[in-house]
Amino acid sequence: MQNPPATQRTQPQSLTDLFVSFTVLALQGFGGVLAVAQRELVEHKRWMTNEEFVEEWAVAQIMPGPNIINLCIMIGGRYFGLRGALAALAGMLLVPMLIVLLLALVYAHFATHPGVIGALRGMGAVAAGLIVATGLKLFPALKKNALGLATCIGFGVLCFVAVALLRWPLAYVLLGLGSIACVMTYRRLAP
Repeated sequence: MQNPPATQRTQPQSLTDLFVSFTVLALQGFGGVLAVAQRELVEHKRWMTNEEFVEEWAVAQIMPGPNIINLCIMIGGRYFGLRGALAALAGMLLVPMLIVLLLALVYAHFATHPGVIGALRGMGAVAAGLIVATGLKLFPALKKNALGLATCIGFGVLCFVAVALLRWPLAYVLLGLGSIACVMTYRRLAP
């Protein structure tokens, strides 16, 4: 089946479509969903643009709880209200939860096996690579940001320095830099 043209926007057809879509998304992105979520929601489903995805993901990150859960609730709520938010949430959690429970039983039995330890280390490297690749793919969307590309890069560098080098708590860094970015954006967008 061929993807629709880039300009054609679609939306979930029903609560079942929402549930199944988020179940498939959750099963594809086991252990790290950002890369899969962007590809599925923007490129395959075309439920949102790259710019909308970046904006929604930013909101999902500042809300309490897992980012992808926040995103699925926002998308479900956008199209079907509370019922949509619950259907998307159930799709994101139900089947993965069952799989995790089964894996926990298996892991308890084989946790000390060297092959299992090596496989888990390898999966960590793959997850890091997926996050970097998705960041690079979403980078061009910053050109349309109200703050501009240079300012966004500056905030990213400041955040990296504060957390990785200075070892400041992430919550304080996000609160501080996020507040400054929000004020700057508000001032640039104010009439």
